[in-house]
Amino acid sequence: MVETRLLHQFIAVAEELHFNRAAERLHMAQPPLSQAIRRLEQEIGTPLFERTNRSVSLTPAGAAFLKSSRDVLRLLDESVEQTRRVAQGIEGHLTLTFINIAPYSALLRALRRFRSAFPAVSFTMQEATTQEQVEALEHGRADLGFMRPPGRTAPGLRFASILREPVVVALPAMHRFAGSKIVPLSALQDDGFVSSPRHLGQGFHDQLIQLCEAAGFKPRIVQQARQLQTLVALVAGGFGVALLPASMAQDRRKDVVFREIQVEAPDALLHVELLMGWSEHAPCVIRDRLIAEVRDTMASAPTIETI
Repeated sequence: MVETRLLHQFIAVAEELHFNRAAERLHMAQPPLSQAIRRLEQEIGTPLFERTNRSVSLTPAGAAFLKSSRDVLRLLDESVEQTRRVAQGIEGHLTLTFINIAPYSALLRALRRFRSAFPAVSFTMQEATTQEQVEALEHGRADLGFMRPPGRTAPGLRFASILREPVVVALPAMHRFAGSKIVPLSALQDDGFVSSPRHLGQGFHDQLIQLCEAAGFKPRIVQQARQLQTLVALVAGGFGVALLPASMAQDRRKDVVFREIQVEAPDALLHVELLMGWSEHAPCVIRDRLIAEVRDTMASAPTIETI
């Protein structure tokens, strides 16, 4: 492998076409420079210069090697600079996973601010369930995830709560309690419920089951769907009722109403969190800058109240 030092020496001679001037430019003696060029020619296997008593000129192979040498050193310099920028957290790539984040304007604002401040950072955005995100973080397929509280985590994963919102009930517009402002959860024990499968979001799923149990019944789950938006559509279609984060009520519909629930339960069950998760095993300056931006923006964002 040719050393970059030899490339610099070759380029100096090729540009000066004079060994003494090239040696002065490189701040070295002429004999070691001549020896270095001969060693380079031996490594490549062909003469790079035509030498006479009066002149030095490039051979056709030398002219081709001059262009290649300049390209190699330019790419090396660019790679070094890019590496420095990545290490400084001003350039690079992040893979983000998320549940539906459309209702969270403050989080979207944080992402916009970060992209504006660091335009050299590119993103891959992947929508995924909570459990899928935990697995992606665990196996290094994602840098940062936005999810509900998971039921299972792995060593080295860290989570920070960035938002807390009430749990509400979604009812078909023609439901018997659609006109009520607050719905006793116990009054829905005979209704069918629609929910996400437990294996895709164990923590949130179990929380909703515990809320119903606090109201004195075990919910009868009649239909399941991966995404909360789909659950709202199932409610609109009359398949059942659903317990959902209050942020889902921001998408106003004529065929679904969202109501506060009344149940004697711990406050932790009556609210659901949006978490930000990442792996401590994968240090990343760029990711940490985004984490700081999200924290700062969400700290000053208004809370999502009951509807």
